[in-house]
Amino acid sequence: MHQHEVKIRRAYEEPTRADGVRVLVDRLWPRGLSKDRADLDEWCKTIAPSTGLRQWYDHDPARFEEFARRYRGELEEPERAAALEHLRDLARRGPLTLITATKHADISEAQVLATLLQVRIPSP
Repeated sequence: MHQHEVKIRRAYEEPTRADGVRVLVDRLWPRGLSKDRADLDEWCKTIAPSTGLRQWYDHDPARFEEFARRYRGELEEPERAAALEHLRDLARRGPLTLITATKHADISEAQVLATLLQVRIPSP
């Protein structure tokens, strides 16, 4: 089995070739970042957590586990489930980098998504 890597990078970091497909997974555009500098292939706002969940969470490390649980529940809603399937499809094809503006990417929706998207495909 071959597994394509799903990486997470901050929107403000310089893009690299190794990123593969770069998808912004935040609902809001990163402050002060031009579209050229972002060098994104897609902006998948549909996949972002609801405003209510995002505001409740407020990137409090003590709430991350509960945030992740609630967010996985939101990802079962039809529109978000379709967006998740789209990201899975991208991950099956090659390297995928989830882009987020948050300072703490390791406790963000991008981390929850990366965990869900680790895709195994048969090697040729």
